[in-house]
Amino acid sequence: MPKRRGGGSPAGRIALLHALAHIELNAIDLAWDIIARFAAADLPREFYDDWVGVAAEEAEHHALLAERLRAFGASYGDLPAHDGLWQAAEATSHDLLARLAVVPLVLEARGLDVTPTMIARLDRLGDTESAAVLRRIYDDEIGHVATGMRWFAFLCARGALPPAETYHALVRRHFKGVLKPPFNDEGRAAAGFSAVFYAPLAAD
Repeated sequence: MPKRRGGGSPAGRIALLHALAHIELNAIDLAWDIIARFAAADLPREFYDDWVGVAAEEAEHHALLAERLRAFGASYGDLPAHDGLWQAAEATSHDLLARLAVVPLVLEARGLDVTPTMIARLDRLGDTESAAVLRRIYDDEIGHVATGMRWFAFLCARGALPPAETYHALVRRHFKGVLKPPFNDEGRAAAGFSAVFYAPLAAD
């Protein structure tokens, strides 16, 4: 993947919006994948209802970002995009706890860390329309991380597993890379995601 241009120029903002649209498109697939792949996991109906709701919100996010791209004379698909998110799905395809640990509780939680900075940058550039889209996405992503945390805790309780220690082991085993501070502790706390889960992994 080529290095993305800075966000100040129109081309840089297109690159940023395109990258975010790609993330949201993958997030749609990941939400439906967790429903289909783990359909036989003996889970409450509410589990599947929650992820249908996540998929619907991710689709709205992608549509909003695609609309902003059109405002710049661009479209999703104009630029290359990585497959890192789908690699995470493949790496956790055998284990629902691992999927919850890596996708909502590493990758989506990372979005809570970096999105406020992107919003502030877009506001400084006077691109209030794109900033408003990212604010909407940020608010919804808190709920998505909360959904991941709720069902991770549910499965740990059902299996009599210690949640934080189990999370640490799964992330170390299935996530390539390290958790990068600074963390948005406020946003993560709003999702019910305590620092006891992620802070020890940053020290690795």
